[in-house]
Amino acid sequence: MAPAYNFDVLIIGSGGAGLSHALHLPEGLKIAVLSKSRLQEGCTLYAQGGISAVTHPEDTFESHIEDTLNAGAGLNKPEAVRFAIEKGPEVIHWLIDEGVPFTRHTNKQGQQDFHLSREGGHSTRRVLHSADATGRAIEDTLVARARQRSNIALFEHHIAIDLITGTKLGLEENRCLGAYILDLEHQHVEVFAARNIVLATGGASKVYLYTSNPDTSSGDGIAMAWRAGCRVANMEFNQFHPTCLYHPKAKSFLVTEAVRGEGGRLLLPDGEPFMQRFDERGDLAPRDIVARAIDHEMKRLGLEHILLDISHKPAPFIREHFPTVYARCRELGIDMTLEPIPVVPAAHYTCGGVMTDLNGRTDLPGLYAIGEVACTGMHGANRMASNSLLECLVFATAASDDIAARIDALISPPELPEWDESRVRDSDEEVVVSHNWDELRRCMWNYVGIVRTNKRLQRAGRRVELLQQEIQEYYSNFRVSNDLLELRNLAQVAELIIRSAQQRKESRGLHYNLDYPETDTTRPPADTILTPPVPAAGTDRKAS
Repeated sequence: MAPAYNFDVLIIGSGGAGLSHALHLPEGLKIAVLSKSRLQEGCTLYAQGGISAVTHPEDTFESHIEDTLNAGAGLNKPEAVRFAIEKGPEVIHWLIDEGVPFTRHTNKQGQQDFHLSREGGHSTRRVLHSADATGRAIEDTLVARARQRSNIALFEHHIAIDLITGTKLGLEENRCLGAYILDLEHQHVEVFAARNIVLATGGASKVYLYTSNPDTSSGDGIAMAWRAGCRVANMEFNQFHPTCLYHPKAKSFLVTEAVRGEGGRLLLPDGEPFMQRFDERGDLAPRDIVARAIDHEMKRLGLEHILLDISHKPAPFIREHFPTVYARCRELGIDMTLEPIPVVPAAHYTCGGVMTDLNGRTDLPGLYAIGEVACTGMHGANRMASNSLLECLVFATAASDDIAARIDALISPPELPEWDESRVRDSDEEVVVSHNWDELRRCMWNYVGIVRTNKRLQRAGRRVELLQQEIQEYYSNFRVSNDLLELRNLAQVAELIIRSAQQRKESRGLHYNLDYPETDTTRPPADTILTPPVPAAGTDRKAS
């Protein structure tokens, strides 16, 4: 039976990477963009700080490259770093042309210019922003542009289950042919076929109990690519943002790093600053150093949080520069113009992911990965602040150019089998999913968090293996649901993180192991690369 949907390009994910990729593709192509929630929901929407790029006459590519390499702790791929940074101005001009309202100010010459902020790891001001809601400004603009394009079909509330490949169908040629997609509103599995499939699903920070990310960040693309036979790299490098608002009603609310960039200070409850004891850059040290310092002080003193104070700045300045943070704090009874903000570290960004080249190509022909789901080599062992949106947009554009240049040589996929639910039934034990979800995230937070040990990793590995067995049994017997699919993917990503962390016998960047506290300087730094087993034919739950 022919697939219900057939496209030239299927984009799974509707954040900055997915939408910019769609908008850069030729208008003659038939394109689908899938979002598992509403179209705007995703990490891009919540990115407060901004996008880093060399736009000031006194800034240079070499300076931005050097800062990025320093933050990456020797593990960046220099060619990826240079590629992204040198493409930065083009990305900014494109966003401006699309209508993104970056914040402006009056410069020394009395002219209106873009206001640039400085964040951790940067040696100068180079972060363009839209107040403290840059991600929302970009996402809203790109959604509006996508809705205007007649060749782009937008599917909200659709979650991908698995990729369909030639190997899984028992074909001689192995390439990505499409995906099984669950329509969440109708609870029906559809077949989407495409000549090219693009993963733009974001990262996997929901694998941790505390995270700045929305609920959609469940590692779907990484897990699906792994099951389809793609290598993943550097999964041990999980960035914990140092400053998430600590309040029982402040779920996943990030306090932008720009607060520290504009003079905010990290303090202990008695008002003592402490970052200078850990790094000469103080409050503007890279995120891995700041997060570990906060974690150390919280454990040393038995604290539930520390404080971030910018109340020494004029109140109008604070309200103008941080309207989103100010408004959210006021809703919770905190006036950041008069008092410090209670903050804690939380899982924020996945630096590893599906291995790609500079065009976004994965190991599987026909499959691309862009944005946080991908490991391009740009970030190395630690992402520098505001380099994420830059990477998203640069590599999304590169993948669009590559697809446009190759699409005419690709034939349409063959007939694809429908999803088979003949041997499953409705669940009568949903509590299993919610229980395993909670146990998995607590296990990862306690044993595979900011500071690790060999014993903690071993414990986590054993527990995750048992959880995977329970999840697979559940998946095999009951109809799929959003929570079950996300849990299955998170468990797979958890395994990959643990295995990667166990392979790295040193501390580097975001990965800190008390049993190997020093960086290994006896050899050149190397990526942690995991290779999956070759998928067997018929491994999907589908008609044969």
